[in-house]
Amino acid sequence: MPNALQHETSPYLLQHANNPVNWYPWGEEALAKAKAENKLILVSIGYSACHWCHVMEHESFEDEAVAEIMNRYFVSIKIDREERTDIDQIYMYAVQLMTGSGGWPLNCICLPDQRPIYGGTYFRKEDWKKLLLNLAAFWDQKPAEAEDYAVKLTEGIRESEKITFLNKETDYSQDDLKAIYQAWTAYFDWKEGGYNRAPKFPLPNNWSFLLRYAHLMNDEQADAITHFTLQKMAFGGIYDHIGGGFARYSVDERWHVPHFEKMLYDNAQLVSLYTEAYQHEAQDLYKQLVQETLAWVEREMRAENGGFYSALDADSEGVEGKFYTFTKEEIDHLLGADAAIFNSYYNLTDAGNWEEERTNVLFRNLKDTELARQFGMSADELIEVIKRSKERVFQYREQRVKPGLDDKILASWNGMMLKAYADAYRVFGNQEYLATAIKNAEFLLKNMCSPDGALFRNFKAGKSTIPAFLDDYAFVAEGLTALYEASFDEKWIQKAKLLADYAIAHFADEASGMFFYTSDRAEALIARKQEIMDNVIPASNSVMAHVLMKLGHLYDESAYLARAEQMLRNVHPKIKTYGSAYSNWANLLLNQVFGYNEIAITGNDFEQKRAELDRYYIPNKILLGGSAGSLPLLQDKWGDETRIFVCRYKTCQLPVTQVSEALKQIQ
Repeated sequence: MPNALQHETSPYLLQHANNPVNWYPWGEEALAKAKAENKLILVSIGYSACHWCHVMEHESFEDEAVAEIMNRYFVSIKIDREERTDIDQIYMYAVQLMTGSGGWPLNCICLPDQRPIYGGTYFRKEDWKKLLLNLAAFWDQKPAEAEDYAVKLTEGIRESEKITFLNKETDYSQDDLKAIYQAWTAYFDWKEGGYNRAPKFPLPNNWSFLLRYAHLMNDEQADAITHFTLQKMAFGGIYDHIGGGFARYSVDERWHVPHFEKMLYDNAQLVSLYTEAYQHEAQDLYKQLVQETLAWVEREMRAENGGFYSALDADSEGVEGKFYTFTKEEIDHLLGADAAIFNSYYNLTDAGNWEEERTNVLFRNLKDTELARQFGMSADELIEVIKRSKERVFQYREQRVKPGLDDKILASWNGMMLKAYADAYRVFGNQEYLATAIKNAEFLLKNMCSPDGALFRNFKAGKSTIPAFLDDYAFVAEGLTALYEASFDEKWIQKAKLLADYAIAHFADEASGMFFYTSDRAEALIARKQEIMDNVIPASNSVMAHVLMKLGHLYDESAYLARAEQMLRNVHPKIKTYGSAYSNWANLLLNQVFGYNEIAITGNDFEQKRAELDRYYIPNKILLGGSAGSLPLLQDKWGDETRIFVCRYKTCQLPVTQVSEALKQIQ
């Protein structure tokens, strides 16, 4: 019989709806049952594209003997971490405090009042059974010891990432940036790109900072490692060379073998990163990756309503990576005379190039000119062979069983992809990118925003059920702001301002100057956390600080600026110690040191001048303008003649009519 998950909308929870485990969703029924029966709570957290989550489900949660233990001694709750990041955040901290590491599946054993006493990630079946029996006995025989441990662990969770309000005014300089960068350089991998460790995650915001640092500080080393890394990732197996889009990370140090799931948030950030890198250095490779990745998004991740789905599974037909890998024999049979070039281009061998016998993950290690020389042809001839070969391989691959799609729509991840489309439109001028961005913004505001201005986090099966968290407000506001800078339609920036105001009203912690991750209207958990450190996704506090800083300039609103400056002041002492984990804060610091170029473009030909200006890399700029508008900086700047105003620190220089003249005024 299906368990209580059968009524949920999350694809991950529905995957477990027919387990013999008597799973509950997080909610009053399960929590009340644990208290009434004095049972330990087993909180198991994962997501639909997670390979090891599937493995543990198959080995343990589908097993009758394991289910019997879980059902007898525990109230078992299944959580989709992508829907309930507030809960995942708390129990991830708990497991990290207990074990020094974390990951998914995340399994945490809690007292009946939700406080954790033990946790870990993946467990083999026999180890899992033994652990559950030992914990059940411990709770039965030594409840006082369990209580004592829960007190200490919960206090640790509440204290982690705690930020102190710093009153002292801070003067930032280029020396602060140099100190952050110099400490960072010890971790660069000059052989393979990225950082000298495995597995390797793309961490787009890290390279965004280093790209901007290289440009503004005129640092050749930072420039070299950033472009080297971007090229290595683009050549690696972490990129889907046939269908576009990036996997979540590579398991090795060479970007070769991916953990095959594709996440919307990774690809949104990487589109923005490679778009920005193209502005800095117009490599065809970067443009190709952006175009192919957005083509994949359009084809597989975009709903008819304009929303974007969350993820593609790592597995198909129960095998990790089966959809994406090939034998050389398959390619030889499919491509005939073109196979030799294709196989050399993507390193396919008879034996296979990874752990699965005779199976190949496609990756590159030579530039087009280098391989063309080996085959005695021009680079253009080689590219044409690869293009038609990829089309045939793509059509062949389309006949396979596809990885599972997680078709829930999340506000924060949609905000990131909204920004990605707006960024790509500005740099590449594809009108379809702008149309897609507008349709997504309209979807978000129509379907995931309540009448009182609050956001919902999720949308699935025609409904939204979970109140939004801080990252939803921050990323959607950032996406809407990016759409304003791409279109100069003020309705988008006005909505971004409303979202920021709502976040200030319901998420702000005036004692620390930061924001809580959950609203003051949200369900009370054992801790109310603040998300400060940037990870594979930038921290919601750092994104909100950027949003407030930009809105403060656009609206000439000193309260926004003061709040953002206070947030940076609080975090600044931590940035130097671990730059990679505070990279989005470091970007904010860059803007404070170098200042913002507020560039207003008004008049009949504003779009043409905006497009021309966006051909140049100016990372510390804010764009505004159009043919009409109400923003304070635009007052007294209207007219039919198209003019460009460059402003800094509330002072505008004389208007000019040519982008070349404006560039001379920009610092």
